Amino acid sequence: MNFTIEKEAFLKGLGRIQGIVEKRNTIPVLANVLLEGSDGELHITATDLEVGMRSSYPANIAKSGKITVSAKKLYEIIKELPDREVAFAAKDNCWIEVKCGKAHFNIVGLAADEFPSFPQSSRDGGISLSSALCKEIIEKTFFAMSLDESKYNLNGIFLRAFDSSGETRLRLVATDGHRLSLIDKPIAGNVPDEVKRGLILPRKGVLELKRLAEEGDGDLTLSFQDNNAVVRKGQTVVVMRLVDGEFPDYERVIPKANDQQALIAVDPFLHALRRMLILSSEKSRGVKMLIKPGVLEVSSSNPELGDAREELDLDYEGPEMTIGFNARYILDILQVQDETRVRMIFKDQLSPGLLRPEKSDDFLAVVMPMRL
Repeated sequence: MNFTIEKEAFLKGLGRIQGIVEKRNTIPVLANVLLEGSDGELHITATDLEVGMRSSYPANIAKSGKITVSAKKLYEIIKELPDREVAFAAKDNCWIEVKCGKAHFNIVGLAADEFPSFPQSSRDGGISLSSALCKEIIEKTFFAMSLDESKYNLNGIFLRAFDSSGETRLRLVATDGHRLSLIDKPIAGNVPDEVKRGLILPRKGVLELKRLAEEGDGDLTLSFQDNNAVVRKGQTVVVMRLVDGEFPDYERVIPKANDQQALIAVDPFLHALRRMLILSSEKSRGVKMLIKPGVLEVSSSNPELGDAREELDLDYEGPEMTIGFNARYILDILQVQDETRVRMIFKDQLSPGLLRPEKSDDFLAVVMPMRL
């Protein structure tokens, strides 16, 4: 294989797949990127057997072929080259020659036939989402995904479509057992049966989907094949294996009997919680909230460091109540809000708290209380 390509395009393609390549080196070829040159295009593919990405970029292909090479090392090399055209040549013994200006590299590759095959997917069907909508619905849920590998059915986002008042809505839910985040938005077009039943997108795939949505405008198409979700945007395809498990009954977690509601401005609340975190317990990150008419008093204490307290204006007329929360969980929710005020809805100090934007019912978050 022999081709030349602009450094900027090559670097963009290699940068995109860095989050996908297998870092543990359990199978050596999974740390590599597959480069395929044909018909005026360079195809760049990476996979860890759970999430895969394939992108195409214009290139001058002098000789078609394919080879795999260390994704990390090739990216580091291309990043440091001058902003000129890069010449790439694969030799018969799997060695690779890279030239740019007066820089000349010879690096070891692996034969392409060792690389796992990338699923061929149909372009038909699927859900079409704007990049802005996709970015929003993931941003407002992904922070609540579990990091505990043993809770594999919580290591992702639950996705389901349903009918409501004559329109189709797409719902995303994430939870780690201590908090839950839910958003639903109206969508148009036909919805695959898999989405109506509900499915779980894996954590790593969700993060790649978020990155793809953040790369400029344009629509994404989400379709399903076998046990995979396939995402397309322009010349890029991401394939992710769906999580094989049952998502918990999240409806039971959402409090229905919370009858005390308070309104608070997002920005002052967010900054006050950040200040309280400085002296909170490193382990629990617990912050105490004293809620009374017109005032929210937030406080934290750590026997080894000291304590802190701050009062905030609050629109509230109910009984006085003290409740503890992990401040990090509340911060994560506040940081993704578009509105200037949020509703905090409580029942008592032992029941989960509910947070919603002031004027919208599309989003809600549930946070379990703490004993402080």
